[in-house]
Amino acid sequence: MFWWITATVCAFFIKGLCGFANTLVFTTILSFGNDNANISPVELVLGYPTNLIVAWRERKSIRWSVCLPLAALVLAGSVPGILFLKNADTSLVKLFFGAAIVLVGVEMLWSESHPAKGRGSRLALGVIGVLSGLLCGLYGVGALLGAYVSRVTEDSHGFKANICVVFFAENTLRLVLYSLWGILTPASLFQALTLAPAMLAGLGLGIFSSRYLDEKRIKKAVILLLIFSGAALVAGQL
Repeated sequence: MFWWITATVCAFFIKGLCGFANTLVFTTILSFGNDNANISPVELVLGYPTNLIVAWRERKSIRWSVCLPLAALVLAGSVPGILFLKNADTSLVKLFFGAAIVLVGVEMLWSESHPAKGRGSRLALGVIGVLSGLLCGLYGVGALLGAYVSRVTEDSHGFKANICVVFFAENTLRLVLYSLWGILTPASLFQALTLAPAMLAGLGLGIFSSRYLDEKRIKKAVILLLIFSGAALVAGQL
């Protein structure tokens, strides 16, 4: 239980600070000793209210023209991702997850070092939306989505507002499908409820710290740690 509490506090501290990457942190810490099918539903229940909290705090920066098309594409990609999570071999899921962490982490690190603002092409929007949906369905991971949203928003407030609206829509679908398809079980729901105090503590500390810490430096440090963790997870499955 120690590692579950540690993962929860760390993950939702990052959520409060950066607005995303909580699932990557949570799942990466726990993937070495647990199956993703057991991790994802717990993180989903914990993360669902945090997206609403952050989106509401940053509601003045919501751009519906940005978040609604992305939400629709992410929802479309989530269904096959959830099916794969339910039926795939656990070692294959871990291998895929580790590779995804490395690739997405490298892309995020590049975009942090070479920021480019703009509307973005419709093709890029479609590809990123569907791929993000697949990753969300499998692991709840929205880092690829974060890389895109960072390019089409002006500041950290706009980033947090819009990405959390998309996550909230995607989380709602996953809650329904996880429940219908037996991925979200009473045991995982109970575990999430026992971790709720740790989630609130981490989120509150992250929101408070965002006033004083350099978000860009923290984000880069998180990305580097995730890349190394993803590589280690892939190596462990080979």
